[in-house]
Amino acid sequence: MQLRRLGRTGRELSPIGLGCMQFSNTGAAGRFYRATAQDTATAIVRAALDGGVTWFDTAEMYGGGHSERALTTALREHGVKPGEVAIATKWQPVGRTARSIPATIGDRLAALQDFPIDLHQIHMPHGSLSSIPAQVKAMARLQTDGKVGAVGVSNFSAAQMRRAAAVLDAEGLALASNQIQLNLLHRNAETDGVLAAARDLGVTLIAFSPLRSGLLTGKFHDDPERLKQVLPIRRWIGGFGPRAVERTRPLIDELTAIGRAHGASPSQIALAWLLAYYGDTVVAIPGASRPEQAAELAAAAELRLTDAETAALDARSREATASR
Repeated sequence: MQLRRLGRTGRELSPIGLGCMQFSNTGAAGRFYRATAQDTATAIVRAALDGGVTWFDTAEMYGGGHSERALTTALREHGVKPGEVAIATKWQPVGRTARSIPATIGDRLAALQDFPIDLHQIHMPHGSLSSIPAQVKAMARLQTDGKVGAVGVSNFSAAQMRRAAAVLDAEGLALASNQIQLNLLHRNAETDGVLAAARDLGVTLIAFSPLRSGLLTGKFHDDPERLKQVLPIRRWIGGFGPRAVERTRPLIDELTAIGRAHGASPSQIALAWLLAYYGDTVVAIPGASRPEQAAELAAAAELRLTDAETAALDARSREATASR
C-alpha cells in the first residue's frame, strides 16, 4: 500500500486508517452505534491490520476512554507493540480550559495502555473556556516535551486552521492535520477555503465519515427498510431518510456500475474516488462494525480509478448535492 505523509511531519500513514468511534459503547458517542464487544473489536482491528492499515483514530470523547482502551487491548491481543502502528486521539474541549490538555495527557496514555500518541488533536474549535491559541500552545508544549508526536485539529475552519498553524509555527512546529467530514455527499471543504488552506499550509485533511455514515454503501438503496435500524441520532446527523435515498440513487448506481468494472463494492469505489480526487492532501478513516467491513474498506486503497470514472462520480456527486 502506497503511504501518504502526515502533513509536514516525518510520519507516513496508510491512505486509509480505521476510525474507532464505533468502539465507544458509552457516553454521547456511544449513541451513534450499537455496543461493540471486545472480541468483535479485536477481530475488526485484526482485519484492518491484515489489510495494510497502519494507523487508528480514536478520542477521549468516544466513551471517555472506552474506545482507546478497546483499540489498544485489540492491538495487544494481536502482539502489536507500542510504536508499531500510529495512533491518533483527541482532547475534548467542552467546558474546559487549555490547562486540562497537559493535565489529562496521563489519562489518555493510561487509556491507550502506554501506546504512544502519534497525533493529538483538538476535537472541535468551540466549547473551551480558553482561546484557540491558548489550546494550541498547550498542545505544542506536549509535542516539545515529547509526550505526543504531532498536533492536529478537528472541525476547524480555514481561518481557525491558519491561526493554529501560525501559533505552532512560532513554536517551531507545524500543524499536522485537520479532521473534517469529506465525502461524495459532503464537499464543503472545496468552497469554504479548508481544502485550499490545507494545501497552502501543507496540512493533511483526515476525512471522517467518508461513506456518509453508510449512505454511500448502497445498502439503504437496496433495502430502504434498513433505515429504521439506524440509531436516531446517527440517522438525523447523516440526513438519512427516504428522500435522501432517492436523491442519491443516481450516484449509487454510478458507484455500483464502476464497482462492477473493478470487482469492487460501492463503498470501495467511494473511498477510491476520495483518495484519487483530492490526492495526497487527504487520508480517510472509515469505521467498521464487522471484520469483513474492515477488510473491504482497507482494500479500497489499492483501487485505481480511470480519469473518466473519477469525472463521472464527480458529476453525479454534484448533481446529488445540488438537489438537496
